[in-house]
Amino acid sequence: MAEPVNRRTARREAVPAPSAELTTALEAIGAGAYVVDDEGRIIAANVLTERLLGRPAEDLLGHDAHELLHRGPRGQILPRTQCRMRQAFHDRRPAQADIDYFARADGTLLPISWMITPYDVAADEGRTLIVFHSAEDPLEPMPQPEPATEPMPELERLALLAETTARLTSTLDTEETLRRLVELVVPRLADWAVVDLISERDEVWRTVVVHAEDDGALVEREDLQGPMPPVPQESPMPLSRALRGVASTLADQQTYRKPPDAGIAVEQRRLFDVTGMHSAAIAPIRSTRDVLGALTVGRSENPVAFTSAELPLIEDIARRAGLALDNARLYQRQRKVAETMQNHLLPQMPGVPDLQMTVRYLPAPHASQVGGDWYDAFRLSDGSTALAIGDVVGHDLEAAAGMAQVRNMLRAYAWSQQEPPSRIVERLDEAIQHITDVSMATVIFGRLEAAEEGHWRLSWTNAGHPPPLLISRDGLTHYLTQGHGLLLGTGARTNRSDATVSLPPGSTLVLYTDGLVEARGHTLDVGLNRLRQHAAALAHRPLGAFTDQLLRRVRPAENDDDVALLALRTPGHATDWGASGDRR
Repeated sequence: MAEPVNRRTARREAVPAPSAELTTALEAIGAGAYVVDDEGRIIAANVLTERLLGRPAEDLLGHDAHELLHRGPRGQILPRTQCRMRQAFHDRRPAQADIDYFARADGTLLPISWMITPYDVAADEGRTLIVFHSAEDPLEPMPQPEPATEPMPELERLALLAETTARLTSTLDTEETLRRLVELVVPRLADWAVVDLISERDEVWRTVVVHAEDDGALVEREDLQGPMPPVPQESPMPLSRALRGVASTLADQQTYRKPPDAGIAVEQRRLFDVTGMHSAAIAPIRSTRDVLGALTVGRSENPVAFTSAELPLIEDIARRAGLALDNARLYQRQRKVAETMQNHLLPQMPGVPDLQMTVRYLPAPHASQVGGDWYDAFRLSDGSTALAIGDVVGHDLEAAAGMAQVRNMLRAYAWSQQEPPSRIVERLDEAIQHITDVSMATVIFGRLEAAEEGHWRLSWTNAGHPPPLLISRDGLTHYLTQGHGLLLGTGARTNRSDATVSLPPGSTLVLYTDGLVEARGHTLDVGLNRLRQHAAALAHRPLGAFTDQLLRRVRPAENDDDVALLALRTPGHATDWGASGDRR
C-alpha cells in the first residue's frame, strides 16, 4: 500500500536555485527576508530567516509560504482570508504589521513584525519580498551592514524603503522620528547623518549630527548642533537649495572651499572640516505642504564617493521622513491645543470647609488630550455641594464639546431648580436629546451636605455610570449601587430614583469613569474588585497620595480610554491636613 501523501509536502514544487545576485541582496538586508513567486512559493531566503525559523533552506524553498509559516496567536492554522500578508500579496501592494506569528520548525511560535512589497526586476516579474523582524530578543546581536561601496541593488533598495516607511510612520514623536531616521541611514548608507530643520518661524536649526563609530555605535555630536544662519533666496549652494526645496545635490570638500556666499555656507564648510566628510548627498525634507528641512548623509571613513545614481534613494528616504515629521508636528500641535482646551474645560474645585477634595484627569494614551470624561463640583444656592462625574462617548474634540454642553446644562439645572438629583438628571436627559449632538452619556449627580455628629450626607442618582466606592478610615469598602438607572440619550422616558448614604468621619468617597476599571479581555467585575482591593490598602494615605497611587495601581496597562477621578474625604482621618482642592 502506498504511503499517504502529506498535504504540505504535496504542495512543494521544485524551484530554480536563487541567483547569486538575489542571495547577496537578501543577506545584506540585516533582517529575516525571503522572496516568493507569483504563486506564493518561497524561491529564496537569507541565513537569518533560516536561523529565526529553525528551518534550513531545503525546508523552505518550494513551499507555499502561507501554509508553511503563517499561524494565529494560539498556533492555529490561519485561514487565507484572515491573513493580512496573503491579502497584500494578492493585491500586489506594500503592507506592514506590528505583530503576527510564524511557525518554527519545532512547532513553537515566533512573534514577528513584517513588511511586504512587490518588485519586478528584469525578467523576474510577479515576485514579492517579505522582510520580518523577531518581536523576541534576538539570539545574538544582528550584524551591522557594511557601508555601501556601490549603488544598492534594487531588491535591497526596496527593502530599505519598506523598512523606512514602517519605522517612521509608527511614531508621532518628532525626536523618535529623527532617531529612527539616522539609524536607517547610518552606517548602512553613510558614516554621518545631519538633519537641519526649519522652525515655524522660518529659522533653521541643525537638529541632528550623528556619526557611526568603528563598532557601529552612533555618537551624537552636540557641538555641531544649534541655530543656523538664514537661507539665502538665490544661493546655488547645495544645502541652501535643499532648504528651499529646489533639488537634491551631491557635494564634496571642494564645494564649500569657494568663497562663501552666506553665513550658512560658512557653517557647512565647518561641518565638512570637523567631520572629515569627503562626499555628501543633500536632499530636501518635504511634507505635502512645505519644506521642513534637509537631510545630509556624508562619508568620511568610507572612501567611495556618492554618485548621482544614489540620489533617488536619498530623496525617497527624505520624502518619507518629511511625511512622518509633518504628521508628528501636526499631532503635537493638536495635543497642545487640546491641552489648553482641556484645562479650560475642567473646573477648579470649590473650597468646602472641613472637606478634602482632589481630582485627576488622564487622557486616552492614543488619542488627543481631550475626551468625553469629566468631573465637577460646585456650591449650590442652599449651601450644599454638588458632585458630578460623567462620560460622553468619544475621545476627541467633538466628545469634549459635548461634555462641556452636558456639564454646563447640569450646572444650570442644579443651581436654578431646588429638586432632588433624580429630577435634575431627568431634565438633563430630556434636554440633551433636543439641543445637543450628544448621542450617549453617563453621569452620577449628587448633593453633599454636613449632618450631625461629624457625619456627611450624600444623596445621588446614577445614569448608567460605574458605582461610587466608599472606603472607611479602617479600610472597609462598599460600592454605592443604589439609585441606578438608564444612561442618558436612550430616548426612554423613565422615572429615576435617588439614594442616600451617610459618610462617617474619616471616610473616602471615589467617583471615577470606566477607563479606570475596564480592560480588554476582562470583565468589569475584575476591574471593580481590583479598585476595591487597592483602595482598601491605600485608605491610610493622605488624599493626594491615595489618588495618585490608586490611578497608578488600578488603571489597566492596556487602557485606551480616558480616566476622570474625583475623590473626597470627610474630617476625622488620621492624615487630616485641612480642607483643600487639588486638581491635576
